[in-house]
Amino acid sequence: MDFEYTPEQEAFRGKVRAWLTENFPPELAIDDPMDDRIAPNRQILEKRRAWQQKLAAAGWAGLSWPKEYGGRAANLLEQVIFDEEYFRARAPILPGYSGISLFGPTLMQWGTEEQKKAYLPRILTADDIWCQGYSEPGAGSDLAGLQTRAELQGDYFIINGQKVWTSGAQYADKIFLLARTDPDAPKHKGISYLIVDDMHSPGIEVRPLITMNGHHHFNEVFFDNVRIPKGNLVGPLNEGWKVAVTTLAFERGIAGGGGHAAQVRRLAELARRVEIGGRPAWDHEWVRQELARFLIECEAAKYTRLRSLTRLLKGLPPGPEGSTLKLVGSELGVRIAGFASELLGAYAIMGEPTALVPDAPRWQNRLLSSRQYTIAGGTSEIQRNILGERQLGLPK
Repeated sequence: MDFEYTPEQEAFRGKVRAWLTENFPPELAIDDPMDDRIAPNRQILEKRRAWQQKLAAAGWAGLSWPKEYGGRAANLLEQVIFDEEYFRARAPILPGYSGISLFGPTLMQWGTEEQKKAYLPRILTADDIWCQGYSEPGAGSDLAGLQTRAELQGDYFIINGQKVWTSGAQYADKIFLLARTDPDAPKHKGISYLIVDDMHSPGIEVRPLITMNGHHHFNEVFFDNVRIPKGNLVGPLNEGWKVAVTTLAFERGIAGGGGHAAQVRRLAELARRVEIGGRPAWDHEWVRQELARFLIECEAAKYTRLRSLTRLLKGLPPGPEGSTLKLVGSELGVRIAGFASELLGAYAIMGEPTALVPDAPRWQNRLLSSRQYTIAGGTSEIQRNILGERQLGLPK
């Protein structure tokens, strides 16, 4: 494997870095983008929307989208380089990420020409913000167990049911969702992939779910006789599971948290400042050993990502790396947060900056938030089952 970028790729990186340096508003910078992927209030949302519009105007939003849909048709390595530089600049996840990364690419594969013309142009410019209606109270890891119904009556579907853990629904204009359109069909059949054009339609209620760190990322969404046109069906009727799997494949690529190496490097800096037992934490062997162990795991994850990237560049189907990275990344995040609490002591539970640990709120948030990634985007138990059954051939 060649770990070096070509001169042309490095030139592209230089263009990305220069543009971000000149255009990225520093007041939008954040340390851990996944933890702050949903704007905490409407004011910050609108600032991030303006930032996405600026990216779109310069051709950076939806970089890998086909040119006919407003993208640059960038290749995979160019997208990787852009992502590296984007997060190096500490830029936030865009308010339109569900549309750009999940719904848009799915619609390109499964949508009608009318649907593509109606929805795709407004995704990149954040004119429409989308949310995803998949999980339900009784259908999380077992998504095919969903019970939300959509009954076809003439030219309309009538939707009744509930979704949960719906990220960003409080700001969303539209939602793509799964609903059971044939209740008598086998479990993975009789499901359809539908678009609800207006989150403010009669019969839709969004209720906030506030996490213990005070963040409002998630929501419950209730549907009570919500009417949508028959033309809002994406893909074949009752065959929505195939469409849903397409979206899940894109979601798996962005799940599992991230930024672990940056967190470890910052903790190494703090270890030289804070004290344990009356002397710098760095002087304790166990602190250095734990930091080294984390960095080794971060390097192993980096090369696993490169192995996955190599498969894609060769045109091969996705391998076990996706589930491996999701599992390892989630569990590593929990252990890093636990170590931060041991290293920083009381500073790890402070919600305000201090002179010694100016980023104390970051570590409080890590301590409270890290566990969620062992559930979101596919639980650790499910990832272990996938690896055990499909890769190792173990019995169910």
